[in-house]
Amino acid sequence: MQFIVLAAIVPDAQEENVMKIAKEAGAGSATILHGKTIGLKEKKVFFGLTLEENVSILLFILPKRISVITFKKLKEELKSGEEEDAQNGMVFTFPLTHLSGLDIDELDFFEEEIKNEL
Repeated sequence: MQFIVLAAIVPDAQEENVMKIAKEAGAGSATILHGKTIGLKEKKVFFGLTLEENVSILLFILPKRISVITFKKLKEELKSGEEEDAQNGMVFTFPLTHLSGLDIDELDFFEEEIKNEL
């Protein structure tokens, strides 16, 4: 089974929604990291403090087939909220060449999801 890493970088407020959509698409668990964005545009300054947007980085390890479905659903969701100045997040994938330590229950879950898709 070929695995893919699907990464979603979204504003903290969208973290739960992204998890919900990913699980509905067949994703299992995720590793969530928290960070701040640093973009090309100057950030707002309030009383000398720079206001930076906090983001959540969600990393999913998925079989290739499930990653494609999950990617499409997340892409649609992030695109649907587009406004001129709003940054709704991004989603991207990259292949895994080596993997160790994947939970057996997670692997069984993926196999069952793929069987249901067929």
